[in-house]
Amino acid sequence: MSEVEVFHFEDDRPNFESYGRQNGRRYWLASELMACLNYTEMAPILKAVNKAINACAQIGVAILDNFEECKTEKGGRDWKLSRFACYLTVMNGDSRNHHVASAQAYFITMAEAFRQYIQEADGVERVIIRGEIVDREKELSMTASSHGVEQYQFFQNAGYRGMYNMDLKGIRSSKNIPDGRSPLDFMGSTELAANLFRLTQTNEKIKNEAIRGQKPLERAAENVGKAVRKTMINISGTVPEKLPAAQDIKEVRSAIKRSGKEYAKLDKPKKV
Repeated sequence: MSEVEVFHFEDDRPNFESYGRQNGRRYWLASELMACLNYTEMAPILKAVNKAINACAQIGVAILDNFEECKTEKGGRDWKLSRFACYLTVMNGDSRNHHVASAQAYFITMAEAFRQYIQEADGVERVIIRGEIVDREKELSMTASSHGVEQYQFFQNAGYRGMYNMDLKGIRSSKNIPDGRSPLDFMGSTELAANLFRLTQTNEKIKNEAIRGQKPLERAAENVGKAVRKTMINISGTVPEKLPAAQDIKEVRSAIKRSGKEYAKLDKPKKV
């Protein structure tokens, strides 16, 4: 893109580009982004920034190149955000706020990489949740091992069986997932969130009830999976195995990382 298309949060306000500052590199203040998105306090923006930083960590983008913590004029917490950091922050805002929804649409269509690979905020959310699941799986593995699980693959399969009414092999087959790949890598944000909940609750159940032994722990994992399944049916009427497979999370990570490079190009100093 040779020119940056301007975006107005409101007709009577300056456009997004005019909020940019220059100090060795181009950046935007989170506190000003907060006002542009019609938030009245920093809490939701800071929460979105933290998620955006997490997303950068998941895709291997240098955090310090995009986020620099600073202070507001009143001494409060603020951030200097690159254009890419603004994108990730906006994508983690509440799309029910029409200012946020408009800004999301703007950032998604700004660069060719977004038009080709990232169609909605779900991609960023998936990357973040998938990263959280990795951490929770490690935690659950440690808990299960300390409580007597010797064959973790059977324990893991029991949780999936309870939630999906089929084992891992069946899930891969029903959703056309390649052998050797985790079904989690092909789940949308809703399905990922349900599995994150299943993992955390299985861990809590084992600890709270002091469950021990391979078979009792498998039953616990399966029962939690069944409870999550029942909850999903009660709320949405949809069973998890019927949720469609999503784009490979590896491709999503690569696309977001590639998009970061596209955004960086927009703010490179022009040669005279």
